[in-house]
Amino acid sequence: MTMYRLSNTVIGYLNLVTLLASIPIIGSGLWLGRSSSTCDSFLQTPLLVVGSVVLLVSLAGLVGACFNVAWALWLYLLVMLFLVVALLGIIVFGIAVTGRGGEVPVPGRVYHEYRLGRYTGWLRHKITAPRYWNAGIACVVASRTCSKIAHWTPSDYLQRDLTPIQSGCCKPPTSCIYAAGAAVASQDEDCYRWNNAANVLCYTCDSCKAGVLEQVRRDWHKLSILNVVVLVVLIVVYSVGCCAFRNARRDELEYGYGNNSMPKVQPPWEYDWYVLSARLCGGGGETEDRSFKNWLLPWFCSCATLQVGATICRV
Repeated sequence: MTMYRLSNTVIGYLNLVTLLASIPIIGSGLWLGRSSSTCDSFLQTPLLVVGSVVLLVSLAGLVGACFNVAWALWLYLLVMLFLVVALLGIIVFGIAVTGRGGEVPVPGRVYHEYRLGRYTGWLRHKITAPRYWNAGIACVVASRTCSKIAHWTPSDYLQRDLTPIQSGCCKPPTSCIYAAGAAVASQDEDCYRWNNAANVLCYTCDSCKAGVLEQVRRDWHKLSILNVVVLVVLIVVYSVGCCAFRNARRDELEYGYGNNSMPKVQPPWEYDWYVLSARLCGGGGETEDRSFKNWLLPWFCSCATLQVGATICRV
């Protein structure tokens, strides 16, 4: 009984917390839908989906744990198992996709530059697709990242570091030569894409795509660490939920006679009938009523079963 109360109580409190947490998640998704910022609005659908799933799963777990509803706990455990497997797949996929970076050191500089060809094919395909890159470059422009280094002097570029996006989108590659009369036939193609206009800069350069990918890769690594922690928590919650489900099933099988929690295996009144039928059908003591034994006893013994007493009499 102690383990029963402990597992159900833990599951109940955990799901109450997650149920309350799902409300601001859904609210954030609805609020982002009203935002005109391209950088934020793309998060609306994931937030709404995650919030709705968390709400439904928490509700099922809360009902199952507090009211001993076995089917609700079964549904809760099924979804939890799916979440554990899905999260594990996301972690493995993220490590495989973001394991290789495109960072290249620049001689005499603190900052690094980034090469698009050094990233995995899946990431390159995603970032070069117009659907994703148009949204990505809109976010870069809206963040005004390049305006933060617009007034840097040449000495600043020698002594100060740059973020991946600043390195790739806000300046031409360091190897570019723009001196009059210099041979430029073998220069990087990004050197020709560069423009001093504030709304152009190197936003169409491959180095800009590489800088955005590097920032995504770093953020994904941080998210993977969080995912590992969440995965461990989900496994612990799933284990406790299994205990609560087993206890709920046992409660349904053994205590299925309503509010009085009368044992279903062998209630007290069934046990009394069992003892009475065993004594009568077995021959009993010396003071038996012969009329009862000769006339009523055969009928009684045919109705009563020695396993559950006289509970299933077919009359």
